Amino acid sequence: MNLLLEIGSEEIPDWMIPGALDYLRSHFPNAQADGTSRRLTLRVTGLPEREADREELVQGPAITAPPQAVQGFARKQNVAVEALTQAHGKYTYTKQIPGRLTREILAETLPSIILKTPWPKTMYWTGKTGPRFIRPIRWIVALFNDEILPFEVAGVQSGNLSSGHRRLGLSSFPVTFNNYEAALRENGVILSAAAREKKIIDEIHVRIKPDPALMHTLVYLTEFPTVITGNFEPEYLKLPAEVLVTVMRYHQKYFSVEHHDGSLAPHFVAVMNTASDPDGLVQHGNERVLRARFNDARFFWDADQKRTLEQRLPDLANVTFQAKIGTYLEKTQRIEGFVAILDGSDHALRAARLCKVDLTTELVKEFTELQGVIGGLYALAQGEHQEVATAIYDHYKPVSMEDTIPRTLAGQLLSIADKFDTLLGCFNAGLIPTSSKDPFALRRAAQGIVKIAVEAKLRIPVRAFAEKNLPLREFMRERIRYYFKDLRGFAYDEVNAVLATGWTELVDVEARLLAIQAVRPTADFEPLAAAFKRISNILKQAAHVPGAALSAALLEPGPETALYIAFEQTRHKVKQLPYQEALAEVATLRPAVDLFFDKVMVNVPDAAVRANRLALLHALLTEFSTIADFSEIVTNS
Repeated sequence: MNLLLEIGSEEIPDWMIPGALDYLRSHFPNAQADGTSRRLTLRVTGLPEREADREELVQGPAITAPPQAVQGFARKQNVAVEALTQAHGKYTYTKQIPGRLTREILAETLPSIILKTPWPKTMYWTGKTGPRFIRPIRWIVALFNDEILPFEVAGVQSGNLSSGHRRLGLSSFPVTFNNYEAALRENGVILSAAAREKKIIDEIHVRIKPDPALMHTLVYLTEFPTVITGNFEPEYLKLPAEVLVTVMRYHQKYFSVEHHDGSLAPHFVAVMNTASDPDGLVQHGNERVLRARFNDARFFWDADQKRTLEQRLPDLANVTFQAKIGTYLEKTQRIEGFVAILDGSDHALRAARLCKVDLTTELVKEFTELQGVIGGLYALAQGEHQEVATAIYDHYKPVSMEDTIPRTLAGQLLSIADKFDTLLGCFNAGLIPTSSKDPFALRRAAQGIVKIAVEAKLRIPVRAFAEKNLPLREFMRERIRYYFKDLRGFAYDEVNAVLATGWTELVDVEARLLAIQAVRPTADFEPLAAAFKRISNILKQAAHVPGAALSAALLEPGPETALYIAFEQTRHKVKQLPYQEALAEVATLRPAVDLFFDKVMVNVPDAAVRANRLALLHALLTEFSTIADFSEIVTNS
């Protein structure tokens, strides 16, 4: 049995469509979900005609109940008293419940599934008490084995009529499960996102600047994408390529065209949502709009150059960073302080002073995506040192975990300083992100700090900056955990074990994780970790108070003394070794530890001996837990 569900609506924002399709797909096995800007489609195969029959045990009166009560229970179940059974001191009856027809279940549940689609925002259009969806629902196709599943959502009755492309197809036509995709194609709709992307790629005959995110946007903005190539006057190439690309990408959704050497060419690639442009009207219209945009950019560039970044610096006092935190001038001063603490060079300090000034320029006001980039370009144009300009240019990086980190040390320090200032300011002001809201992108800021510190091998005291604010400290710890576990692929118990012993320098955290990952497969490591966990439990149960001196004179000859000697020898060795070699050396203690637990009783009656053995175990645990807390390692022991 097959199910076809199509939810037709007004245009849905492109970036919301994949999440909605994942949600619809999650409700059924063997489900295929597709979507365009005007429709979400679910096709499911292999559904049963009806659900399986089931049994339900109904409990009745106690066995000692009067006959009238038993007879009443039997009548309620519509059976004779002899059909009842007894269990756990009560009369019972096993009721046979036939499975419902799948079509009935679907007709009942699909309206709720549709309206519970998770959207970042929703709207109502039938009145304030009406249902909500991302956009008004205009039609619904709901077929079970090509029979209509009757239900209604927001006044729209389900049926078998779909709607084609706004210009290229019929506004209403019948569909079946098998002809659905072909019927849409005949009416100007390419249902498959992969097919739409292939059509775009196949029609591009120039070298474009790779842009997967823009491609994704265009795929979900269109139902029948068609590529056109346009041109602009070469004189605009005098503007920085970053400005031209930003105008084309963010404001017009055009691909930039490159020469073979990677330099920008005076052309663009646009994707229109229609079949053709025989008279070139769409191309000329796009060229005209782009020309106006480029003229604006050139005007703003020239106007901004009349004042240097240094001269603009006081203007930051009039630009609010956040009402509870202050202005961008105040933020700049704090960033300078952070960079100084991080041992910034003169170039880094100069970049810190000028890094936010481009927020006062007309070009950034018009093209906000270029903040930082414009600052770097203006700095270079105004004679600032290349390293200063590059640091300013890069200091918002990384904007995602896929993005690169700043290219220079000055840029890396500046980016970390800027992000830490944002984190501290927001957390101190109580602007802490929740599970669903993070308006100041604090997770991204924290993740950026972690990525830069690790990938640039910067030995900076990450924890020290967050130490005085407990929520921030825990927030940073979770971001570090996420980076190493989810992005780098370290096992969760390895990450927990390493973080439990400190995370001041993230380069050190990475080194310890790599060491554990390398040594863990060896035969002695996990059994030793299990032994350390046992030691930790013994110390907790004995309420051992650290501080008691370990006396060699109280050690019993045999396994206890052997463990002490092995401990002393290993302790001196590992201090001189890299983490991986040190862990391998610690793992050699396993036979001595195993023999100790096999032959020696810790909690003996003699208080002095007992305390000495606890002191030995405590010394063993603390001495070798500086790399990782082995008790956090999950073992099979």
